[in-house]
Amino acid sequence: MKLQTTQKDHPLLYRQVYDHIVARIQRGELVAHDKLPSIRMLAGELQVHRLTVFRAYQLLKEEGKAYVKEKSGYYVAPMHEITGLPTYEKSSAAARTYRNEMSDIQRVPSVYQFSQALIDPNLLPNLYLSQYVKEVFDRYPKMIGTYSDLQGDAELRDFLGDYMTGRLKVSISADELIITSGAQQAIDLLARLYIRPLDAVMVERPTYSAALDIFRAQGARFLPVDISPGGYDLVQVEEMMKRHKPRFFYMNPTFHNPTGYSVPAGQRKELVALAEKYQCLLVEDDTFRDIYFGEPPSLPLFTYDTEGWVIYLSSFSKYVAPGLRICAVVGRSSVIQPLLTLKSLADNGSPLVNQKLFLHYFGSERMQNHLEKLRIALQIRRDLMIESLRDTGWQWTVPEGGLNLWVKLPDQLSVDMLWQRATAEAVSFVPGAVFDPKREMRSWFRLSYSFVNEEQIRTGMRLLTNLAGSMDNR
Repeated sequence: MKLQTTQKDHPLLYRQVYDHIVARIQRGELVAHDKLPSIRMLAGELQVHRLTVFRAYQLLKEEGKAYVKEKSGYYVAPMHEITGLPTYEKSSAAARTYRNEMSDIQRVPSVYQFSQALIDPNLLPNLYLSQYVKEVFDRYPKMIGTYSDLQGDAELRDFLGDYMTGRLKVSISADELIITSGAQQAIDLLARLYIRPLDAVMVERPTYSAALDIFRAQGARFLPVDISPGGYDLVQVEEMMKRHKPRFFYMNPTFHNPTGYSVPAGQRKELVALAEKYQCLLVEDDTFRDIYFGEPPSLPLFTYDTEGWVIYLSSFSKYVAPGLRICAVVGRSSVIQPLLTLKSLADNGSPLVNQKLFLHYFGSERMQNHLEKLRIALQIRRDLMIESLRDTGWQWTVPEGGLNLWVKLPDQLSVDMLWQRATAEAVSFVPGAVFDPKREMRSWFRLSYSFVNEEQIRTGMRLLTNLAGSMDNR
């Protein structure tokens, strides 16, 4: 993330630098009498003017958090404790702007909705689920009158502990699970827990756009890691971990959103080894694991973690019942306990009714039969969308799972112009720049084949390719 920098910096920017240094002291990364980075070095790392760093260091000195050695630099002052961030009339937190670009795009009215990475409701077993509603209310007649356990319903966590043990091939207990209201809440809680202003966070390029917006709201600096059909450049990953000491690496390595790529098994083991070596948390968002069209995907990174450096997110909202908003966060106690405190502040526990419904439906034989049929239906829609692009000259990699197709237009065509024309004709998709931490991927866009039926794919894709063709002929 490049901050706004001119000779006259943003009036609150130096306070963000100040908050960044205070947070590092609070976390124990800098201790009493440690030398702070030179003004030149920190200005280069954060991409701000040197005067901005100088003002931040002067404020640290004035508040007794740093002292100066002549001709040597600034050092951390010896203090028994630094608690909280400073309060001032216009804090950096108050100056933040909150945005959700994906939500803005998905609110644009459309008939051919290729921007929604959700399952077509007609593909979900709604009749079966409605039968479970009555059964669950008969079994737990008082559940609507009480809260869930903060960590999640104990019966559900016991069930998911066994389920995750089978999925991850390592023993998972109920105490190592938190139930959140979807994966997005889990990402938000983790961002609030770990990110302070100007903290470095590794993210894939491209990546899930809502995660980028959440991290931006916390003041993160992005360290983009390119993802390709072959995975990551591990030399690049190691260099970033070694040099920048990021707070975590947020990743979606299985049927990646938006590209559909999957990171090879060998790289997964190496990534965990790098995380342990450089003490960098890996946040593994595994939302699409069960949506595969051939062989099941490689084991999650969490499987190879023996030291507690991987946090595993398994959301079931996409393909079981999106309205229930169920996600399981799996981690060791060092992660689970502070997350519980934040969860208590967010909502004091996810709705109990949703958890009981999910428990009894997800564990049923009907659910497993539904999954098999769902994979077939989605593969048909994927193939239909790809067939509609055969003669366009556009580029894509066929995804082996997930809900999305990542497409590149020829250089002479503009994704932004195509989006404007398409939405005017009730066709929607997501421009690639939304997924890019650098906001530069302007030849790419995401098409989701999961929310629309086969006839809508045929008609909507015909409209979209015709619009692009008319632009090409101008």
